[in-house]
Amino acid sequence: MLNDMPHKMSNDDEPEFMPLFSLDDDDDIQQNEVYPDVLPLLALKNTILYPGVVIPITVTRPKSIQAINKAHESGRIIAVLSQEDSRIENPSLKDLYGIGTVARIVKLLRMPDGSTTAILQGRARFSLKNLIQEEPYMLGEIQLLSDTMPSDAVEFEGMMSSIKGVAFQIIERSPNIPNEAQVMLRNINEPMRLLYFLASNMNVKLPSKQQILEESVVTRRAEMILEHLNAELQLLELKHQIEGKVHHEMEKQQRDYFLNQQLKTIQEELGQNPQEDELKLLAERAKTKKWPEEVGKVFERELNKIRRVNPQVAEYSIMLNYIETLLDLPWSEFTKDNFDIKKVKEVLDEDHYGLEKIKERILEHLAVLKLKNDMKAPILCFAGPPGVGKTSLGASIAKALGRKYIRISLGGLHDEAEIRGHRKTYIGALPGRIIQSLKKAGTSNPVFILDEIDKIGNSFRGNPSSALLEVLDPEQNSTFYDNYLEMEYDLSKVMFIATANYLSDIQPALLDRMEIIRLSGYSIEEKIEIATRHLIPTQRKDHGLKKNQASIEKAVVEKVIEGYTGEAGVRSLNRKIGALMRSVAKKVALEEKYKTAISAAEVEKVLGSPPYSNDIYENTNLPGLAIGLAWTSIGGAILFIECNKSKGSGLELTGNLGNIMRESATTALSFLKANVKHLGITQEQIDGLHLHIHVPEGSTPKDGPSAGIAMMSTIASILTDRPVRPYLAMTGEITLRGKVLPVGGIKEKILAARRAGIKEIILCKENKKDVEEVEKAYVEGLTFHYVGRMTEVLELALLPAVIAAEAPKKEKVAKVAKVKKEKKATDKKVVEK
Repeated sequence: MLNDMPHKMSNDDEPEFMPLFSLDDDDDIQQNEVYPDVLPLLALKNTILYPGVVIPITVTRPKSIQAINKAHESGRIIAVLSQEDSRIENPSLKDLYGIGTVARIVKLLRMPDGSTTAILQGRARFSLKNLIQEEPYMLGEIQLLSDTMPSDAVEFEGMMSSIKGVAFQIIERSPNIPNEAQVMLRNINEPMRLLYFLASNMNVKLPSKQQILEESVVTRRAEMILEHLNAELQLLELKHQIEGKVHHEMEKQQRDYFLNQQLKTIQEELGQNPQEDELKLLAERAKTKKWPEEVGKVFERELNKIRRVNPQVAEYSIMLNYIETLLDLPWSEFTKDNFDIKKVKEVLDEDHYGLEKIKERILEHLAVLKLKNDMKAPILCFAGPPGVGKTSLGASIAKALGRKYIRISLGGLHDEAEIRGHRKTYIGALPGRIIQSLKKAGTSNPVFILDEIDKIGNSFRGNPSSALLEVLDPEQNSTFYDNYLEMEYDLSKVMFIATANYLSDIQPALLDRMEIIRLSGYSIEEKIEIATRHLIPTQRKDHGLKKNQASIEKAVVEKVIEGYTGEAGVRSLNRKIGALMRSVAKKVALEEKYKTAISAAEVEKVLGSPPYSNDIYENTNLPGLAIGLAWTSIGGAILFIECNKSKGSGLELTGNLGNIMRESATTALSFLKANVKHLGITQEQIDGLHLHIHVPEGSTPKDGPSAGIAMMSTIASILTDRPVRPYLAMTGEITLRGKVLPVGGIKEKILAARRAGIKEIILCKENKKDVEEVEKAYVEGLTFHYVGRMTEVLELALLPAVIAAEAPKKEKVAKVAKVKKEKKATDKKVVEK
């Protein structure tokens, strides 16, 4: 690739301009010229000096000036090497290429600024054998290199002819290369001089130029130069094609414009203009449209503007889409609300079993809206685990009110433009999803479900959560601004309902604009009723079965819930019931005989072995075992906490426990050490013990402060050798001051304790209000102890020493009686057979 023009250099030891000339015929390259074996070395930046080429360089580095002066004084011969990295100011041997050019100093000029300009003439290639010295200038031992001449003179002559032809084409096609370059090329008849001249003027990177210099085979050197010249020629041809195409497109656009103007004039004369007819239809629609006065003015302005635009240009379709969007939006169109609170209650009860407090809160919300007759009320947010009916509650509200129902999923949304829209100037721009949904609904007061609001993403395109702040603020959404509309839209009549699984993932400012309604999940009893009333009839209908062809008893439904689902909602239960219905549908289709009532054995045959098993309390009467109550995303569970002691010191915790749970164990031990008088042991006894606390099911991560009093009871039990009271569970956070603090998830924990066979529960006295909110049927048979101090927990939880000593004997007697009873029953069955 040839340089366009000579150019001035400014950095140290670089050429002042790239040469466009070679040696004259009477000053040819000396192939057999003899040079000293040891020569001063000069490092060049950003260029390669070839044999037969003259270049002037400005020398400013002290080491280079001394090398030039030394060479000029002793024969004017110097060895020139190029730097691999031009940024290095003081190069060493490792920074230089190993092959360079022996040069003759044609002229040396001292400049007023202290620099030195030297005109160098390349003479022969050499290889650096050894660096003799580095200071005060580089001195090296060199070995001259010879060239391998072409074996086929005819072939080489043809290659040189091709090289010369390509070079001429490049000079002709490039507007920046002067015509004098062609004269110079014609005057160079010697092949070696021509190759070095072209290589010196090619605009390629330094490593490529160095490869040409290092190549000893002349034929290969010519091939490398020809490759670079061909690449430059192809680039120039591509550039010419692009310029020609652009020129042609401009001519075509001008031609099309004149033709379209003529066609428009002809159509106006004939009264046939399809674009004008379309715009007239839009104007007719606008006359009957109910919208704010400001919107009408914008529409008229845009309509007048589009009439002056050529239909063939891209702006026409952008403007047409915009005015069509203005017409399609329901600016002042509303559906009539049916605020019959009794009917709403009937619909909610029909669609959802249980959730009484949730339904009550919804009815209160709707009652306020009915009395106020506006929508400036808190935005509802249904928060709870998956599958509890958050989204379907919103659909039921829309059904009860007689409003249109819209749902958009925000899960994974990471572009702010999805909420606020794009600027209309972009091709393919659209309004935000809020405006698009209203356009699709055809009304400005639908029930709008913002599903999975806690799963909004964030990226360089903006924060969608921040864009929702205006949407979900009753004081601001009456003037919601969409980037595409470029005007305000009233969202105050829209009833927004958000759903979320985890409130911690929602931006605090966004969370503050919503009223949280928590859906804690269903109990087993509620799931049984939901399955009986809703899921089974729906699945039976979906699988083409009649009522007399398939049925599932409540006891079998309970087995499916306990053994095959591990969830707070009923989504997995619905799938399992669907699997049972499919097995029945198959038998009906094959006309097989079967029992219409699906049995427990049939459940296990279809669904396989139960993957879940509920923890059932087992009375062991051993010291160092307490029962805690835990909350999980799929409901409550009982937690066995075990403790063992051995000689030594320290506290060891196992069972995949989180940091908070580990801190609870440490706090419990510290409290017990400070209050040994309540345990009846000495400080020395505690100090000489190594305690190991383990919570089974180590594959399941566990964390939270609610197991604090259970851990304390476990440690106190093992220290005093007093078992924990049987059939007793507890939950509560502890402090070093001996206080018991309240915890959450009380309903789920109570249900888990009841399923496990627990009879007594210890709670913080501040959790009493949570127990009172649980339905009486779920707490029947349970005794609750409310405490405020950790000493009260120890008094309630630990058995007296005498009872503890007798407990193993009673347990042994009970086991013997149980074995006798089972043996008696077995003997009876044998006799009957």
